[in-house]
Amino acid sequence: MKKALAIDIGGTKIYHTIIDENGKILGKIEKYSTPKNFDELKALLENTIKTYENEVEVIAIATAGAVNNENSKVVSSTGNLVEGYNQLNFQTLSTKKVFVENDANAAAWAEHVLGASKSCNSSIMATLGTGVGGGIILNGKLYKGKSGAAGEMHFKMYPDKRRKCSCGSWDCFEAYASGTGLKITAEEMLDDKNVTTYQVIDGVKNNDPKMISVFDTWQNHILAGLIGLANLFDPDCLVLSGSMAEFVDVEFLEKGVNEEIVTAPVTIHKAITGNYSGMIGVTLLALN
Repeated sequence: MKKALAIDIGGTKIYHTIIDENGKILGKIEKYSTPKNFDELKALLENTIKTYENEVEVIAIATAGAVNNENSKVVSSTGNLVEGYNQLNFQTLSTKKVFVENDANAAAWAEHVLGASKSCNSSIMATLGTGVGGGIILNGKLYKGKSGAAGEMHFKMYPDKRRKCSCGSWDCFEAYASGTGLKITAEEMLDDKNVTTYQVIDGVKNNDPKMISVFDTWQNHILAGLIGLANLFDPDCLVLSGSMAEFVDVEFLEKGVNEEIVTAPVTIHKAITGNYSGMIGVTLLALN
């Protein structure tokens, strides 16, 4: 049975464990705070890999940021990671093969092989968290585009500069559909800079009409983006993952999407492979 040392590199946490070619987690999942400078981050990765590389066939790394089509390098700047991260040569970290993939792409692949989109030949996954990530599976293959950056959820929702996005542009899907987007929507609708996403969710649970209105507006932003994605890619299904996906009404979104799209009907599902889907997916890609 082939195994990988799977590592998930995020802006605040780094996880690692050993996973086999079937996506089964074999070891304890260890967690570290992401270092704040390049040398410390590189040293942490080198030490982790050195400890485990003799037990595995490959080092499989899921990471924030777009990854090139050779699965060797981050090609975009990643604002939530250390300066110089996109210059890191991952292969220098180990004598074994090092395989790198964007974390959202890896999670989408985990869902395609083992999860909610297993029966879907073509699927789009949107990860709704602090920001929004995405992964595209077309005809059973991960679609990465010409440079590896496909799946970034930064298409425009409005043309007139209403809301600045974390990417530096204006009015991207991420700026409306993310947890951050929900907070900004609440701030705008309630004229309260101190309101939190937790207060909105709690208010919905307690039938607060103002919070329900905020939530409905946020969910309609998600709906608008999903309609566009379904029309563009004509997938079998759409998958929603991430911490904010827990709160969305899948039946509402599926009904709304299918009422408006010009392509064939699509199903919508919540992801089921869990918090470690990035590590599972990148292992499946690296070993298979």
